[in-house]
Amino acid sequence: MTDLRTVRTDVVGSLLRPAAVIDARKAFDEGRLDAAALRAAEDAAVRDAVTLQEGAGLDVISDGEMRRLNFQDSFGAAVEGYDASTSTLSAYARRVEGGTALRRWEVPLHEKGTAISHRRPVKSRLKLVRNVPLEEYRFVAGVAKTRAKVSLIGPDRISQRFDHENSKAVYKDMDAFMADVVAIEREMIRSVAEAGCRYVHIDAPGYTAYVDEPSLKLMRDRGENPDENFTRSLKADAALISGFPGVTFGIHLCRGNQRSMWHREGTYDAIAERLFADLPHDRFLLEYDSERSGSFAPLRFMPKGKVAVLGLVSTKVPELETVDALRKRIDEAAKYLPLDQIAISPQCGFASDVVGNLITPDDQKRKLEVVVETARRVWG
Repeated sequence: MTDLRTVRTDVVGSLLRPAAVIDARKAFDEGRLDAAALRAAEDAAVRDAVTLQEGAGLDVISDGEMRRLNFQDSFGAAVEGYDASTSTLSAYARRVEGGTALRRWEVPLHEKGTAISHRRPVKSRLKLVRNVPLEEYRFVAGVAKTRAKVSLIGPDRISQRFDHENSKAVYKDMDAFMADVVAIEREMIRSVAEAGCRYVHIDAPGYTAYVDEPSLKLMRDRGENPDENFTRSLKADAALISGFPGVTFGIHLCRGNQRSMWHREGTYDAIAERLFADLPHDRFLLEYDSERSGSFAPLRFMPKGKVAVLGLVSTKVPELETVDALRKRIDEAAKYLPLDQIAISPQCGFASDVVGNLITPDDQKRKLEVVVETARRVWG
């Protein structure tokens, strides 16, 4: 059986939601459709997502996140305790109204919106009430021939989207909050591992905040020390995945991905050495589709035995990358990291939330196919 730690193609997770799922979710939110009918629409979409990815020839697939309104629902919709709004399709659509591709998006963090996608306080200690990743994995594993991964939003992003100043009656400090986050997410990982999942992917878009000047300023303005935040998050992410033999762990870093927009700048250089050394993950899925990512030089810090999955294929724009151009970029990366420690993927999901990026399903299909064809040409 192929070693999941070293497979040459990967996906971040989300795929464009088909119109049938969007329509069903809207009807559900408005009380015109029951939960069983919504689930049937989602089931059909997951089957189609599996067919798409297996047809492209990917080494590992996802369920397309068809049941999520936002990628952070893996935690936000799984726990109770936040002072937050319920996720609805219209809420996410409103957030990105008027957004245009390839510009910085200022996330409306301080609205009373959903947990994690907005910076919200808690009313009580967090408690797991619905195991979203387990529900997703059980279904996709039952319909897929290719091994499926599950994705969870990581502790770093959860901490950055927690309003601790207004939550001190519940959590005396950030360490207490993070301890509960890690414990809850470890229960999720334990459950999916027991269900047979052998690849767990942690979404960690918040790490690029530590190289983005506006994000660093926001931390300092709140009286936080960015280096202390970074250290706390590294420890939490390491603790999260400790002690799960036989499970491959990936971690994905990006700079934002809503309606083809982004909300972080800055290269990996300032954080790469600590990030790659302190995190015990097997695979680092790194966004490398634009000049915002910088050069491949930070890959020199990748320890032996770990794989850098280069997100070279953009999910933000319809233009299709060529195999020859992608091979040249991989050759450039191989100057800093041996070829057997490199893999390829799209740069992010195609629809980090239900709105999706400004591309078509056909664009999405061709981009998945070019990932696979490039891997075949490079690694055989």
